[in-house]
Amino acid sequence: MAVATISQKIFSKNSGSGRMVEPGEIVEAEIDYAMSHDGTSVLAIKAFKEMGSARVWDPEKIVIPFDHIVPANNETTAELQKEVREWARSSGISNLFDCGSGVCHQVFPEQGFALPGLLVVGADSHSCTYGALGAFGTGLGATDMAEVYSRGRLWFKVPQTMAIKISGRPKPFVSAKDIALMVIGEQGADGATYRAVEYTGPAVESMSISGRMTLCNLGVEMGAKAAIVPPDEKTDAWLFGRARRDYVPVRSDPESYDYEFEYDITDLEPQVAEPFRVDNVKPVSELEGIEIDQVFIGTCTNGRLEDLEIAAKILLGKQVKARTLVIPASREVFLEALQNGIIEMLARAGAMIAPPGCGPCLGAHMGVLAEGEVCVSTSNRNFPGRMGKGGRVYLASPATAAASALKGSMAVPEIFG
Repeated sequence: MAVATISQKIFSKNSGSGRMVEPGEIVEAEIDYAMSHDGTSVLAIKAFKEMGSARVWDPEKIVIPFDHIVPANNETTAELQKEVREWARSSGISNLFDCGSGVCHQVFPEQGFALPGLLVVGADSHSCTYGALGAFGTGLGATDMAEVYSRGRLWFKVPQTMAIKISGRPKPFVSAKDIALMVIGEQGADGATYRAVEYTGPAVESMSISGRMTLCNLGVEMGAKAAIVPPDEKTDAWLFGRARRDYVPVRSDPESYDYEFEYDITDLEPQVAEPFRVDNVKPVSELEGIEIDQVFIGTCTNGRLEDLEIAAKILLGKQVKARTLVIPASREVFLEALQNGIIEMLARAGAMIAPPGCGPCLGAHMGVLAEGEVCVSTSNRNFPGRMGKGGRVYLASPATAAASALKGSMAVPEIFG
């Protein structure tokens, strides 16, 4: 039997093929779960109605988190969100996670929809996050999502797979975010276009699920159709009590990859992506001293418990010199951070704590930058206008962001005595 990758195995199963599908082949595949958030649901519902569809294919397999502009920032947003709620109710969709639940790419896995071996799609480009749990997760446009709403199936081209092996032991304060930025800097913003990126190696195996989610979240920033970490015991442990259904993990066969790269992170320093490209990456030591106006710690990239925890350790007993906004990725994360005292540490350091959601990441709500302002953000994009049309965004890890908040300028992360 021919060797095959995780992606080939998932598409073979979901397309009902009696053989192993090959990279480049066009298949129509069954969707296991589909997600659209408060922003993209509006467009997907409109297209669904224009198609003349009478009912959704399976209301239990459609997931709608409200996260992008929550709570609503004006009457227009409130009306649009009301329409989505009403459509979900009339369609029998029970998996609507309303304001305060958290960012879609955190809520979807937490609620047990992203599972090994499944084909899951989201009307948001960072749906590749779900590959951290061994799923094939990919983003769709709103009109494609309307087709999924209607039929539960969609055409795909089976992608080639690019294996990226990460070896070596990271230095203190070097995280999954730094590793992801380094890889993007090496490969370029289009280096993995329409490929599935599979992260392997001892450094990935030692990562927490949160770290793997950060790694996969940034896959689309180098053009990847999906980013996947092979499932293991950590995957099963994290999903215990969460999984919505039984699952059968799949793994790539040896010698099945189309491309292979290896990076040793032993000497890697904390990384920063300068404006206005995610692949414009440098060690933070080369940017030290750049004055900043705002720090933002949160988003689907770095708003999880371990992210808030490292920021709190750095800020403990100190006061920030730049305005600092902290937004937990979900209610679950928020509650854990409250119970552990992390929220109190951050608030006492002068950080503003906002409700779970996307916040200023997309430049629409809570923390948008003014003309000429500079922000160190733990988010995933820094193109012009991302957080306000005149702002400049530097992408960094929570540790680098917290250190920079303390200094009021770009800083190398450390525990300040």
